Amino acid sequence: MVGRLFAVVGPSGAGKDTLMAAAWARRPDLVLARRVITRPADAGGEAFDAVDAAAFERMRAVGAFALHWRAHGLSYGIPAAIDGELVLGRDVLFNGSRAVLGAAAARYPGLRVLHVTARPETLAERLAGRGRESAEDIAARLGRADYALPEGLRVTRVSNDGALEHAVAAFLDALQPERV
Repeated sequence: MVGRLFAVVGPSGAGKDTLMAAAWARRPDLVLARRVITRPADAGGEAFDAVDAAAFERMRAVGAFALHWRAHGLSYGIPAAIDGELVLGRDVLFNGSRAVLGAAAARYPGLRVLHVTARPETLAERLAGRGRESAEDIAARLGRADYALPEGLRVTRVSNDGALEHAVAAFLDALQPERV
């Protein structure tokens, strides 16, 4: 049985990584794909592999990524190792971007999307708490927070605006449908 691929998307500050980590704590059978990002290693936040732009391009050129995209002035990649996990029947989650959903759905026809959302006030508070971005950067991210996803995808919306345990329960529920 082939595993399922879940793209976890949503605006910055919605809590995608928090929900993924909480889901993995309850379901250690899940595979959380670790992103490769052209961001300094000391930037904080999610666990990721930091590389410079030249290293990222070399990795992309040799097929090291199953998926890759650019957003917020950075390059992001999902390691090609997810393919082996899927073949082994493991469910894989990756923190993605709407920019890569079309390519992801083309490469992985069974792709499922978990769209994590939160109110603008909640997003602003969380982004400010990170301390990684200026007020202008936060405002720009909030301006992009309300966006439409590409048509034709299997999307489940998960609100992460109230108690974390409610959002985690909804997130885990979205992972439960029977395999086809």
